[in-house]
Amino acid sequence: MTRKLVDAGLSVRAIARMSSDLSPLDDLDIRWFRGDNYDAKVVRAAADGVAYVFNVAAAYRAAGIGDDVYHKVHVEGTQRLAEAVVGNPEFKRFVHVSTVGVHSHIDNPRADEDYPFQPDDIYQTTKAEAEIWIRDFARERNLPFTVIRPAAIMGPDDRRLLKFFRMAAKGRLVLLGHKEISYHLIHVEDLANVLILAATHPGAEGEVFICGNARPISFCEMGAIIARAVGRKLRVVRVPAAPVFLAAALCENLCKPFGWEPPLHRRRVAFFTKNRAFDTTKLRETLGYEPIYDNERGISQTARAYREKGWM
Repeated sequence: MTRKLVDAGLSVRAIARMSSDLSPLDDLDIRWFRGDNYDAKVVRAAADGVAYVFNVAAAYRAAGIGDDVYHKVHVEGTQRLAEAVVGNPEFKRFVHVSTVGVHSHIDNPRADEDYPFQPDDIYQTTKAEAEIWIRDFARERNLPFTVIRPAAIMGPDDRRLLKFFRMAAKGRLVLLGHKEISYHLIHVEDLANVLILAATHPGAEGEVFICGNARPISFCEMGAIIARAVGRKLRVVRVPAAPVFLAAALCENLCKPFGWEPPLHRRRVAFFTKNRAFDTTKLRETLGYEPIYDNERGISQTARAYREKGWM
């Protein structure tokens, strides 16, 4: 998204942690502000006089991250950014990136934007808290805003789904449980396009949009597409989920005191057992956006990119 904004000729400012590697964006004319997104001084300097804010910062699963970090990045970071632009007469829109994870498991698919929140881990809980806060704050303070809840993001530089891709690329996909689970995807290119559209489309102001492809996809279908992309046939093996959940809980409890990255997360196990099927009609009808990458094209492109990078 940052690259798209610069390529469009806009003046771009960005906040990055001191530990962030900025080398992939070295060729772009960006004014960097180094520090935390919840540091009021850093945020005020970065947001001074801006017309748009894209709040995309997130804390994700990593060893040694405490619950307080999720709250600081998601909730306090959102608060500092919103407070910094209130009263700016030139400000046009605050685009807040939430997550479909605020809905967690979908009992009655497909879920739309009004489906109840039911977060079940610290990431989802703090993302939900941040979204509720910005919606209330923006309406109270007359701050123009849009909320985007992205589905699972795929793309050539993404690593979140890499283990799944690696498993399918070997031709043997191990799934938990015996129910067919639906999953919802969005290619990073499409997500960036939607974020920019959300900042400029008149119909987006004050609205919430689930950002995903036109239809969900099963893990079996995902695996088959990945296997085809690398010239293999897929075999699916199913195992009971309960013992794996127990093993994941033990791994997390044993590793946490030492700050180690657990080899198995409960969240990773939940990936295979929770239904994530959404209705993206509002995105298409209100904003008129049709994804460039459908499931087949996006998964195939990502799989080929992984192989070219030597990741699988």
